Amino acid sequence: MTSTGVAQGDLFRLDGRVAFLSGAPGLLGRPIAHALAAAGAHVILNSRNEDKLRVLATTLATQGLKASVACFDVTDDAAMTVAIERIADEFGRLDVLVNNAASGRPGTIETATLADFDAAYRVNVTASFRLVQVALPLLTNAGAMTPGGASVINVSSMYGSVSPDPSIYGTSGANNPPYYGAAKAALLQLTRYEACHLAPRRIRCNSVSPGPFPARGYLTNDPKFEALLQSKTPMRRTGDPDELRGPVLFLASDASSYVTGTNLPVDGGWTAW
Repeated sequence: MTSTGVAQGDLFRLDGRVAFLSGAPGLLGRPIAHALAAAGAHVILNSRNEDKLRVLATTLATQGLKASVACFDVTDDAAMTVAIERIADEFGRLDVLVNNAASGRPGTIETATLADFDAAYRVNVTASFRLVQVALPLLTNAGAMTPGGASVINVSSMYGSVSPDPSIYGTSGANNPPYYGAAKAALLQLTRYEACHLAPRRIRCNSVSPGPFPARGYLTNDPKFEALLQSKTPMRRTGDPDELRGPVLFLASDASSYVTGTNLPVDGGWTAW
């Protein structure tokens, strides 16, 4: 038994808890959804694509895991409010909120537009803030019910901390644009702010910063791209999206009951150089 009253074997369990995950069907969202559900949470899956959400929910259900669908655009404030109200009516609590939705097409300084900056900020920062703000009563309720409190996890990026190296992108088409990293850096600061201001409500706020988890299509476009990514990483390999499961589950669960305001890089050491 730990000092918080949680049995050692239960530290990473989320039984009876409710989690909301934006960007659920995406490259990184899918393993996060599986991790939360496998730990016992009822996971509310969100994105704009209902078909993909249904497929993911069905996949989880066939494994005996609990999930439901909340299809809406996180930048649609009215739709967000309705969805949170439904969670309140059905569950009365929200234990884990994972802000994973992201926006930002590949680009460069030459091709970036004002609209790109606006879209990246609205999805990565403003929507993340609004979800916390609208769900605050539910997060507060959950915080009072569990030893480790409620947990907000913002999915940032290594490029919120360091600049992309333009020499590695070649003809992959994956050029990381200026607006993406700028928005992810803002999300890191929002995380610190939320952690300090929501701690009295027993709501912990942390971020994870994934490193090189390239979509296979980019590697197909430029066979040299993966080797260049690997050469930039101390572990000399790119990441598997499943490697986000453990870090996110740690931050979501009572295992991180005294952790707030931190950023956890999951980047094979990329930002440690």
